[in-house]
Amino acid sequence: MADIERQRHYSWHDPSAHWSRLGELSGLDYLSAVLRGEVEPPPVAVAMRLALVEVSKGRVVYSGQPGEDFANDVGSVQGGWLAALIDAAIGSAVHSALPAGPRYTTLELKVNYVRAVAVDSGEIRCIAEALHLGRSTATAQARAVDADGKLYAHATTTCLILPPE
Repeated sequence: MADIERQRHYSWHDPSAHWSRLGELSGLDYLSAVLRGEVEPPPVAVAMRLALVEVSKGRVVYSGQPGEDFANDVGSVQGGWLAALIDAAIGSAVHSALPAGPRYTTLELKVNYVRAVAVDSGEIRCIAEALHLGRSTATAQARAVDADGKLYAHATTTCLILPPE
């Protein structure tokens, strides 16, 4: 049987116009605008099939759609894809708790993988919550689960709070 080459194509919007709004809106307002479709999702979310599905102050839920295009050499989804889903959610949980002005960047991300994600696992959801928001650092935690609530990974992060530009 011949191997059939698969292809994937996607497009995204120039994100630079939206970045300027980051200083104008609180994290919750900015992420709520993304959720309502008023602000385009970041290009990495499009490329990796990640989507913000819930947001409140200090808490977000992202969903991700794994597939064979993220498969590693042993036939499961590359752990980096799951880490990207977690990083998007856990960082957004911190972002959703920030007032207008400051930004954040990840200082540390610790992911504990519990089981492999199969290419046909279906939607994986990541529920993330900010735990501490200080002047210069923030911490958060996250869980990645399937539709049945089965745990695939859990994580913690420390973020650096950046002053307004």
